[in-house]
Amino acid sequence: MNLLLLAAFWGVLMMFLSVSGISRSRIRWVARLGMGLLFVSTGAEMQGFVLYDLNTPEMLSVDRYALVMLAILSGCGFLYFLLSDQDMAAVGNDYSEYFALIFFIFCGFVLVLSFTSLLMLFLGIEIVTIPLYILTGSDKRNLKSNEASLKYFLLGAFSTGLMLMGIALVYGARGSFSAIELAGASGIPTQLLLGGLFLMLFSLAFKVSVAPFHFWTPDVYDGAPTVFTSFMATLVKVAAFAGFLRLFDQAFMSLTAAWQVWAGALAVLTLVIGNITAVYQQSVKRLLAYSSIAQAGFMMLGIYGLGGLAKEGMVLYAASYSLATIGIFAVLTRLEDYTLEGFNGLAKEQPWVAALLTVFLLSLAGIPLTAGFLAKFYMLQAAVEAQYGLAVVIVAVLMAAIGVFYYFRILQAMYFRERSDGVVFPVFSAGFVRVLAVMALLIVVLGTQPGWLLRYLYF
Repeated sequence: MNLLLLAAFWGVLMMFLSVSGISRSRIRWVARLGMGLLFVSTGAEMQGFVLYDLNTPEMLSVDRYALVMLAILSGCGFLYFLLSDQDMAAVGNDYSEYFALIFFIFCGFVLVLSFTSLLMLFLGIEIVTIPLYILTGSDKRNLKSNEASLKYFLLGAFSTGLMLMGIALVYGARGSFSAIELAGASGIPTQLLLGGLFLMLFSLAFKVSVAPFHFWTPDVYDGAPTVFTSFMATLVKVAAFAGFLRLFDQAFMSLTAAWQVWAGALAVLTLVIGNITAVYQQSVKRLLAYSSIAQAGFMMLGIYGLGGLAKEGMVLYAASYSLATIGIFAVLTRLEDYTLEGFNGLAKEQPWVAALLTVFLLSLAGIPLTAGFLAKFYMLQAAVEAQYGLAVVIVAVLMAAIGVFYYFRILQAMYFRERSDGVVFPVFSAGFVRVLAVMALLIVVLGTQPGWLLRYLYF
């Protein structure tokens, strides 16, 4: 519970700093210190050091899986701050409040990843999503940002209603909100229980951009300030998927026969729509939005093929996908042109940045020796053992091949095209490049030594 307490405290602290009159540079360093403490405190809790033991087994239970995911999220959050916190200043005047909202979102992450009651899952998801509505519309001068925020709010409220209705139906069928009691229940599932299960499945599918509930994602990601799109597309998506897996692994594992085929169908549909639509995008920001949908299809394979490999695959996917996407968005935020032409000739002007972007793109494409390859491999291996698993895996491999095409379009623009007329690339600081280099190194290390991370699930 270390992260929950510190994140809540730091969120309140950032709110008070907004009226203190201190400079933005000091606010930035306080935020970095706070996120670093979240990461260190989570690592300390993995070693048995707990700041305050909240004895709430009927609501929350922090196990090894939750701690590893929280460590990944807070570590990637620290790197995200190092790369992008200066870019937040260009969004609006509420600089300190942006950090406060992000720290409160981390409080929601704890609930989503460690719930033992369906009500705590609901509260966690709402604590995550409500600040996101605000961050999406934080660029008040931009009509697209306002439109994206309104669309996200309306559709998010609708999906929340589905989740609440699903929880109510599950409670009506079993008489309990406890995930542990739901897992231990026996007997033939009633129509009431199945109805609640599928309402929760479809609601969570909306939250993580799984097709056909993905339609909000491109517009919201494109309209939101790019620096916050990076956060939404990575840490928020990963945390929601990790909670998604926890719910079906704990509460609904005994009903696998009822929902597994549906999960497989959603995974296939997401992979097909995400990858094929991404091929036709000219805006790199929208391309990454559809890429995010395609990556959600691979993470959905972990839900489809629940088991030990699914958890390990989700952990690897959380690290590899977050590191690569945060790195790409950090560079994209500083470019003037978000189209493919905006990357033309980047390798000649900024060879180190282009080389590091290459590592990130290769990881997203699932090329060997990167963490993205092993993450996809673990997901495919988990899915192949499920019902109709071989057919689903064949489709996933074909879609991964299509994904290589559109990621390589960016590489082609950087290395094999001349810089477009009038395009001026920004000067990336040495510190910025060093952080990107650390992230690229982590991707390669995890791609060759995955046990370095996965061992924390068990020891």
